[in-house]
Amino acid sequence: MPDLLFEVKDSIATITLNRPESYNAFSEEMIVNWIAALEEIRDRDEIRVVLLKGNGKSFCAGGDVKAMVAGKGFYESKEDTTSTALARKNSLWKKIQRIPLLLEEIDKPVICQMHGYAMGAGLDMALMCDIRIAAESAKFAESYINVGIVPGDGGAYFLPKLVGIDQALDMLWTARILTAEEAKEKGLVTFVVPDGELDTFVQSYVEKLSKGPQEAIRIIKRAIYQSQTMSLRSSLDYISSKMGIVTELPDHKEGVNAVLEKRKAVFK
Repeated sequence: MPDLLFEVKDSIATITLNRPESYNAFSEEMIVNWIAALEEIRDRDEIRVVLLKGNGKSFCAGGDVKAMVAGKGFYESKEDTTSTALARKNSLWKKIQRIPLLLEEIDKPVICQMHGYAMGAGLDMALMCDIRIAAESAKFAESYINVGIVPGDGGAYFLPKLVGIDQALDMLWTARILTAEEAKEKGLVTFVVPDGELDTFVQSYVEKLSKGPQEAIRIIKRAIYQSQTMSLRSSLDYISSKMGIVTELPDHKEGVNAVLEKRKAVFK
């Protein structure tokens, strides 16, 4: 079986990490297939929502430490033998760092379903998603410090945006393990649901998004992220331009008619 599964059904793309025997720790094959899946999601307009999850007992344990020790992990590069440090830097750029860069290009909602452990780069991959839905028994940690490394995947960028600088430093310096409720209090996860209800809750959530007005959903996502680096004036100018566009689309007319006719809107 491949280390990563990818399927599209009813406009929902599902990426499933598939190394359950290793708690879905990253392998080179997984990263390569992950990048390919994200490129396809970006380019296929019929895909409306993306779901990321893991098979087995955990979401993702992060990097495969055994593989790294053996020189077979995604930190290594077969193409550059001039410097171990340079090879590892180049490997990060060409492989795992492509994931956050590709996600930045995807305006469709990206939902992460989390259970078991989400550690190190596994947690960071979830932080790159738009919404994180966790089982109440899930555990979270930024565990890099335990093996004397740093978050090379973008964790130092995403984590403080969600929890603040001091909390991010504490998590990265101490590798403390958080419960799902503690993670929610810090802003790491969006929802915490009972373990037995996780699949049903997530499926209902992604289906609802897939049936919404797609252009408006994608514009809202882009406006939220772009506004983080804009002035107020620039943000208002951007969103007013987008408002002009969406009010000319069929979804807007359908939504207005549905309200007036006291029925549920059916978006294309």
